[in-house]
Amino acid sequence: MTLIKSISGIRGTIGGAVGDGLTPLDIVKFTSAYGSWAVKKSGIKKIVVGRDARLSGAMVNNLVIGTLQGLGIDVIDLGLSTTPTVEVAVTGEQAAGGIILTASHNPKQWNALKLLNANGEFISDADGKEVLTIAEYSDFNYADVNDLGKVTHDDTWLQKHIDLVLALPLVDVEAIKKANFKVVIDCVNSTGGIFVPALLKALGVETVHELYCEPDGNFPHNPEPLPENLIALSKEVVGKRADLGIAVDPDVDRLCFVCEDGNMFGEEYTLVAVADYVLKNNVGNTVSNLSSTRALRDVTEKAGGEYHAAAVGEVNVVNKMKEVNAVIGGEGNGGVIYPELHYGRDALVGIALFLTHLAKYGKSVSSLRASYPGYFISKNKITLTPEMDIDALLAKVEEKYIKQPHSTIDGLKIEFDKEWVHLRRSNTEPIIRIYSEGNSETVANGLANKIIIDIKEILQLKG
Repeated sequence: MTLIKSISGIRGTIGGAVGDGLTPLDIVKFTSAYGSWAVKKSGIKKIVVGRDARLSGAMVNNLVIGTLQGLGIDVIDLGLSTTPTVEVAVTGEQAAGGIILTASHNPKQWNALKLLNANGEFISDADGKEVLTIAEYSDFNYADVNDLGKVTHDDTWLQKHIDLVLALPLVDVEAIKKANFKVVIDCVNSTGGIFVPALLKALGVETVHELYCEPDGNFPHNPEPLPENLIALSKEVVGKRADLGIAVDPDVDRLCFVCEDGNMFGEEYTLVAVADYVLKNNVGNTVSNLSSTRALRDVTEKAGGEYHAAAVGEVNVVNKMKEVNAVIGGEGNGGVIYPELHYGRDALVGIALFLTHLAKYGKSVSSLRASYPGYFISKNKITLTPEMDIDALLAKVEEKYIKQPHSTIDGLKIEFDKEWVHLRRSNTEPIIRIYSEGNSETVANGLANKIIIDIKEILQLKG
């Protein structure tokens, strides 16, 4: 069993011993700490809560809401929702913050408390540490019986979120309607099954073939929207002669597309395509993390903007976007952040902007993909034991490649002419992620394998 405390929130597997999994006692403790922090920080006694459809969601939701009530905090319970919907609801409700109950792309045994500030954005590293300190010392006081918080169940934010997307100047509903797209969607039996069909209907897409859209938490495949997990979607796109396929993760903040021929558009290119459209209409700066494709840099510079890299993690990308006043940004895992709506990864706004772009482009999805620079990123990982010293391991790798241009801003990124490899510890799992990019799959995989062999040799020497 696993319990991980990071800037991504409190994440763990359900069950096990206290402190060794996301148990009811851990949920109450960290909710108490966060609620206490949020009220102290903002002076507001109101928090928004929403969840994805995973099996443990109702149980975790009951514990979180009851705990917040016990602190004297009023709760706006969105029920089955999405991460970006909770984010926009926090500001819309003028709340102290929000808690999203989701483990994102992790399998069904996982759940998490993703924590938002009063701006509807993920709390900072410093704020996260403060919450953890409050939890460690149980530094919270509960309300007496006359001051318990009240709960309001609010299912209106689905439509409110969609209305906010439709109101964006760069979302052209008429162009999308006129294109008469035929779409297949895979929502992994989570809340995308509620929100994505509703959005597509509002955008005027009349032909939508639904795959895994029953929000019962029974994930039909690994919920991470990677090519190997989207085989059924790919086949359905070809079988239905659809124009494209759309896949989201359980909490609807990651987005990827399938071309009309069944090939993957590539999750790295979700942001590239959306940024291309935004930059055609509003030239400015862009941001992605160090592990994302250089294609975004190419598209940005071609449009006359400047590209900036941030450390991995949504909060780091958002901070850099604010710093450079970026018009679009995000992460190469299919995370689109469009600040004109809000500073959070949002698959719904990504779908709307992409479909507008495609409608105006007037050609197939595969043609659109072919119009972008052809890079390939190889994404690998090595699972380590929890007690392994990852920092020491990365230092050994750095020592081996000390003569190559490299950066230690976030893990270790090493450049080899036009290729690069980025090694970093995961915020959510006891693994080292190894991302490499080259101008072909062979080149990228070869570079990744070279580094993996180096790591294994270092581990053997240490053993």
